[in-house]
Amino acid sequence: MQTAFLTGLVTGLGLIVAIGAQNAFVIRAGLLRRQVFAVASVSFLCDAALIALGVAGVGAVIAANAWLTAAAAWGGAAFLFWFGSRALHNALGRDHQGLAAAEAAAGEGTAVGSLRAAVAASLGFSLLNPHVYLDTVVILGGIGAQYAPRGRLAFLAGGALASFLWFYGIGYGASLFTPLFRRMLTTRLLDGFVAAVMFTIAVLLVSGRLAG
Repeated sequence: MQTAFLTGLVTGLGLIVAIGAQNAFVIRAGLLRRQVFAVASVSFLCDAALIALGVAGVGAVIAANAWLTAAAAWGGAAFLFWFGSRALHNALGRDHQGLAAAEAAAGEGTAVGSLRAAVAASLGFSLLNPHVYLDTVVILGGIGAQYAPRGRLAFLAGGALASFLWFYGIGYGASLFTPLFRRMLTTRLLDGFVAAVMFTIAVLLVSGRLAG
C-alpha cells in the first residue's frame, strides 16, 4: 500500500505541475487574492473525484469512445476561448486599473470577485478541460486501476494529496508576489499571459493534439 500511495503522489505531482489553463487560473486568483480558498478547494475536490472515477475504471470507457473525447475537446476549447477573450480584454482595456481596483471590487462582492463567480469559473476549468480528464481519469486512473482494491485506495490517496498540495500551494504561494502585481503594467502582462495560455490550449484541443 505504501508503494501505491507514493506512486499516486509522485505521478500526480508530475502530471499536475505543467502550466495549463486550470493552473493559470488558480495562480491568477492567488496573485489577485480573489476567492483563493474557493478556487483551490474546487480545483482539488474536482481532481480528487476525477481520479477516483479513473481508478474505478471510467477512464478506460472514455478512452474507448472517440465521440466522447471529441465532444469534450470542442466544449473545452469553446470555454477556454471565451475566458481567454475576457483576459485579453482586461489586458488591453482602457479601464484597466491594476490590482488595487481588483482588490476593491473583490471586497465589495461584485461579480468580479464574488464567491459564485469564482466557483463557477473553477468548475469550468476543472470539468470542461479535456486535458484535466486526460491527466486524472485516463492516466492516473489507468495506473491506479492496476492495483488491488486496497492498493487503489492508497493510490487515490496519494494522487489526491498531490492535488491538494499543488492547488493550495500555488494559490496561497502566489500572494507572495502580490506587491509586484500592484503595478498596472504587471497585471496587464498577467492577463496577457493567461489569455495566451487559454488560446494556445484551445487551439491544441481542436487540432487534436490533446484530444486524442
